[in-house]
Amino acid sequence: MVKKLLENWTLKVLALIFAAILWFFVTGEQRLERSYAVPLDLKNLPNGMMVASELPENIDVRISGPRTLLMNLHLQQIRIAIDLQGLEPGLTTLKRLEERLDLPGPLKITRLSPSYVDVKLERIASKQVEVAPRISGEPAAGYRLAEVRSEPRRVMVEGAESEVAKLERIATATLDVTGLRENLRRDVQLLPAGAFTSIKNLETVTLEVVIVPLSQEE
Repeated sequence: MVKKLLENWTLKVLALIFAAILWFFVTGEQRLERSYAVPLDLKNLPNGMMVASELPENIDVRISGPRTLLMNLHLQQIRIAIDLQGLEPGLTTLKRLEERLDLPGPLKITRLSPSYVDVKLERIASKQVEVAPRISGEPAAGYRLAEVRSEPRRVMVEGAESEVAKLERIATATLDVTGLRENLRRDVQLLPAGAFTSIKNLETVTLEVVIVPLSQEE
């Protein structure tokens, strides 16, 4: 046993000396404090669910430690990972975010803002809703707006269950018919369905505006 300990003793002593020098260098070096905008990294979102709450993109983290380590710490190296696996629908408050940040030993977190996040999970739902054309202005004198048609008339939306349940129609961007004397057909944008709901596979619909003379019977 003693013989094995004495093997390459010179190299072992040198390694011990270098380790001691490095330790004294790191612990005795001037300490600094810096702020970092650390991204939130959501992982393992349960199948069939989505995040239905506003979350900060970054957490403001102040880190103190030896100058050399701090100067060599890059934002790409640090993340705050939030594991959503096993969470049920509803609001969950995730605290002690500093424990989710992996830093080298000599570095210390002095402040986080915010120090916690509220994550609301909801089941994903979908359904078809009507398109509601928005029209402004008046046709030319002697003419009237007889009808507005939308193609398609209904669109599919998908999103947070509570938001989708309340949604009955999707409005379009406003189409101005001021001064028209004839029919108009134009593609218009659909307005956002909601904060946590999107329209599937469509960004625009085609509106057809029917203009007839006032003397024409309906």
